[in-house]
Amino acid sequence: MKLWKSWVIATKDFSTFREKKNTIYPLIVLPLLLSIVLPILIGGIGNLIGLIDNLIGIIGIPILIKGSSSKDITVLLNSFSFFYIILAFILPNTLASYSILGEKIEKSLEPLLATPITDTELLLGKSITSFLPCIAIIYFSAMIFMVLSDAITYNTIGYLFFPNWSMAIILLLAVPLVSILSIQLNVIISSRVSDVRTATQLGLLLFLPFIGLYIFLETSVISLNIINLLGIFVILSVAVAIIFSISKTIIQRDKILTKRG
Repeated sequence: MKLWKSWVIATKDFSTFREKKNTIYPLIVLPLLLSIVLPILIGGIGNLIGLIDNLIGIIGIPILIKGSSSKDITVLLNSFSFFYIILAFILPNTLASYSILGEKIEKSLEPLLATPITDTELLLGKSITSFLPCIAIIYFSAMIFMVLSDAITYNTIGYLFFPNWSMAIILLLAVPLVSILSIQLNVIISSRVSDVRTATQLGLLLFLPFIGLYIFLETSVISLNIINLLGIFVILSVAVAIIFSISKTIIQRDKILTKRG
């Protein structure tokens, strides 16, 4: 396998995406919006908890849990950090679907089929197309989230919460793996359908387990500690290996690009 051939495929798709700004804009707006709104929301909740604690103190009711405000805020910070794992699954969805089905829509089948590349090189090139932009956007928005969160919560919890090991595992291990998993699943789906909207909708259905995991975090069924994060990483690694093996087995470029549904 020659990586430069995969990169040629990726750069071709990058050029196409630059012309399709309606595909790129939602990928940028959603992460940036969350990265700004979530810290503000945390700050507002922290102020509300502090106000309640002060009122309880004024009316003479003893505060049974001292520092509850700090504890609640750190729980929120950990929970909101998990959003970047969810984003890593959602963001590549459209790009991965369009990267495959766009060849049909743009009627560029013949040049691609005539290109002297292997199926694996094509699959890697299409994966790079979706992976790099989404990872860059997630990392940039995560930096904004961490800086704003520290600025807003420093006076309440007394220290800079970010960066920490949990966020490092999320960004450096979980996010890339989830993104790869999302891309591979969407490539498989795109090889079986002929409409971008259908492929995108089916791909989004597959991220429901991540929503369930987030609900468990919010309800304190499980905690977002380092051990649990490493466990999630191991599960994701196994899932990525299985899905990648399946995609290499069932995906053939002539069938992907000419299949009509």
